[in-house]
Formats: sequence, C-alpha cells, structure tokens
Amino acid sequence: MKRLVILGMLGMMGWMPSQATAQVSISVNIGAQPLWGPVGYDYVDSYYLPDIECYYSVPRRQFIYMEGSRWRFSASLPSRYRGYDLYHGYKVVVGDGYRNFDRHRVMYSRYRNVRNQPVIRYSDNSRYYSVKGHPHGMPPGQAKKYYSRGNDRHDNWGGRDRRDNDRGRDRGHDRGHGRGRH
Repeated sequence: MKRLVILGMLGMMGWMPSQATAQVSISVNIGAQPLWGPVGYDYVDSYYLPDIECYYSVPRRQFIYMEGSRWRFSASLPSRYRGYDLYHGYKVVVGDGYRNFDRHRVMYSRYRNVRNQPVIRYSDNSRYYSVKGHPHGMPPGQAKKYYSRGNDRHDNWGGRDRRDNDRGRDRGHDRGHGRGRH
C-alpha cells in the first residue's frame, strides 16, 4: 500500500508543470580592453598596476590613482608616471577595483618589476583582433559580425590560418589572480 501511495505521488509530480528555468550569462569585453592589457581574459573590470600602485578601469577607460588622500579618475596617468611603460609593466586583473587597495598592495607586491607578461598588442590570437589599434585588426564593423557568428580563435578569418599561433602565451601567467579565462 505504501508503494502505491508513493508511486501515485511521484506520478502526480510528473504531471505538474515545471517552473525550472536556466539562464546563461556571458560577459565579454575583449574589444574594450587596451592594447597594453594582458592576454587571456574575455572580461576585465579593472587592472591593478603594482609598479605604480594604481588601477585602470576598463569600462570607464580611466586610470584611478591616489593623489594625497583622495582617489582621482583620469583618462591619462599623472605626470609623475610619465616614463612608465604600460606595455611592459605587470597588470593584475581585479574585479573589486580600488576599494581593496591595501589588500592588493600587499598581495601583488611580488609582481613589481616583472616584465614578462604577454600583452594584447603583440598577440597573434585572433580573438584580440577586435581591439582598436591591434596590428592584425579587422576592418571596422567586421569584428562584431565575426564574433556574432560564433567564431573563435580556432577559425580562419580572411583566408589566413591563425590556429592558436600564440599557444601557451595567453594562459597561465597569473593563475588565480582575478577573473577571466585561463
């Protein structure tokens, strides 16, 4: 009798309409990242630059740095960093921006004076061709069409084979630091 009741309840549950839904959200901002940004990330909110202890916000396209006791937002670095080379300085991808400066300062101090991080400008990976100014850049408007078709770095574009030309250079250089694809 117990089995019949249980089977009956299971049968009724099978007839009930299901409200289960699945939602997938993918954020990509490769095209918004600067040429001097590190390779390996589909989405970046901010970079922390340990050499000069400041940040770069990708969505805002602004540097964030301390001036006195206040945070300043600017499209360019202040004059005191005039000689700083963004292409060779190390960048750590962070999702929480400057709000955790004290933690970032200690945590990423070991990356000061590290100069071996691959950057977007010198990558042969076709997923970065949509970044404005990339030497292998796609014609205006072509990148959006290209990526909307579901193409990725293993596809040929324009008849040229670019299969993983930078294998190993865009992954694993800063595992565990920030968000992104490794």
